[in-house]
Amino acid sequence: MNIDLILTLAAALAAGVLFAFASWRDAQPADPLKPRLIPWRALIIVSALLVVLALVHAVNLLGVETGTQLRAP
Repeated sequence: MNIDLILTLAAALAAGVLFAFASWRDAQPADPLKPRLIPWRALIIVSALLVVLALVHAVNLLGVETGTQLRAP
């Protein structure tokens, strides 16, 4: 296995764990006397984006082209 692929999959796994943890923390009931200092929903969105980008990068490393190419007439 290529080291780039291993690092990409590790990053996707780490972002997935962050996504799961942030989702769990966001689902906890809010305590009005104790404000939330970490924006869990923003972390959910950012970590989901990182998972998608890492998986697309991993697919690209495996040789599949995911981009579009413009062709001149």
